Amino acid sequence: MKFRVHRKFPAFDNLYRFSSLKILQTRNFSPSFLYKLRSFSSSSSAKASLNDANNSSSNGNTFLLPGATVATILMLGALHARRLYDDKKVEEAKEKGVEPGFQPDAKASFLSLLPLRTISRMWGSLMSVELPIQMRPYVYKAWARAFHSNLEEVALPLEEYPSMRDFFARKLRAGCRPIDNDSQCLISPVDGTVVRFGELKEPGAMIEQVKGFSYSVSALLGQNSFLPMVSGKDVVEKSSEADNGHRDQTKKSWWRVSLSSPKIQYPVSASPMKGLFYCVLYLSPGDYHRVHSPVDWNVLVRRHFSGHLYPVNERATRTIRNLYVENERIVLEGQWQQGYFALAAVGATNIGSIELYIEPELQTNRSRKKFLQSEPPEERMYEQEGGFLVKKGEEVAAFNMGSTVVLVFQAPVAKSSKDNVSTDFRFNIKRGDRIRVGEALGRWNDSQKKE
Repeated sequence: MKFRVHRKFPAFDNLYRFSSLKILQTRNFSPSFLYKLRSFSSSSSAKASLNDANNSSSNGNTFLLPGATVATILMLGALHARRLYDDKKVEEAKEKGVEPGFQPDAKASFLSLLPLRTISRMWGSLMSVELPIQMRPYVYKAWARAFHSNLEEVALPLEEYPSMRDFFARKLRAGCRPIDNDSQCLISPVDGTVVRFGELKEPGAMIEQVKGFSYSVSALLGQNSFLPMVSGKDVVEKSSEADNGHRDQTKKSWWRVSLSSPKIQYPVSASPMKGLFYCVLYLSPGDYHRVHSPVDWNVLVRRHFSGHLYPVNERATRTIRNLYVENERIVLEGQWQQGYFALAAVGATNIGSIELYIEPELQTNRSRKKFLQSEPPEERMYEQEGGFLVKKGEEVAAFNMGSTVVLVFQAPVAKSSKDNVSTDFRFNIKRGDRIRVGEALGRWNDSQKKE
């Protein structure tokens, strides 16, 4: 049996030449001829190997690897272009007064698979590294340029902030945030952007996260929340269209399995008491990140929910369901002169740490032994200790990265008429407004009553 040896394979080609030399030696050719033949054979073999290698690289690596790289770049470019296109459409819709609706995407689903808590802890460790004194001003100025921070308000010289984490949670110079001391106003607890605000009226006490999707205040504050709810006969009437929308969403929510903290589902007939309001404020990375008290109040309960650490920017609110309910947060509940008051500080990706000044030993973004996030929140009753009296404008907490604060509170309500309900309390803000600590979110007085 004869084997056909193909010349394109170098290993077989060398074997062919080696066998040919053996045959020539057996035929008694002169040594000089054999030497020249061996030299020619070795040089031919080297050239053949080189040519084969060049052909292989030109036919394989030259086209395959760069081709895959180009394809990856094109794919990433297409995704980025799609995102820019979507963001542009959103901005154009806002200019026309049209609010973008809720649209879950693949990226939001992918985020749930990432170990965002571990990544945030690693990022927090990196941000806590002490920087050389000479480098600090340059690093902090670069951060300020990137995120539009005002360095003129910083309380200390830049060299005195050892790390980025210390700089991020910095204090401000005295007098930078004057507090509105009007006893009939509620001030902003943070520097941020107004996301949502209004009165809780519909059954279940729902807050609209974005057009087309809402979340329950009871789920945000916790199962044991003493949110003032009333029976269905005292419900504030809404349009039938809004009622149908809420009914559909409630029906779907019973089938949705959530891995975050336990939630309470009030009966459809249960509704918030009249005069219960809310306000959602978003803090960007460049904002001042200390949380101040909006009013004089007595903090009675603290709950710590160990949830996810999704981003909380505008895009995330449009793509992630139950964003504020799923994320890690600290909830403070208590009483003020007008009744119920609650403040929820919601964590976010990167660091995810929330410092509570009235309870310094509390640690957030801790590693968990359980994969599922079904454990109940850690709860501490300050009521047994007489509560914590917090004055208006006093520091309560601090974020170590951009996040969100949600206020839920009772405010003065006027008597209801036959056709509608008028309130003494009025918000004096608009959605999208930039607001700073100490500025009034809303006021109430006799002159504001509806005629």
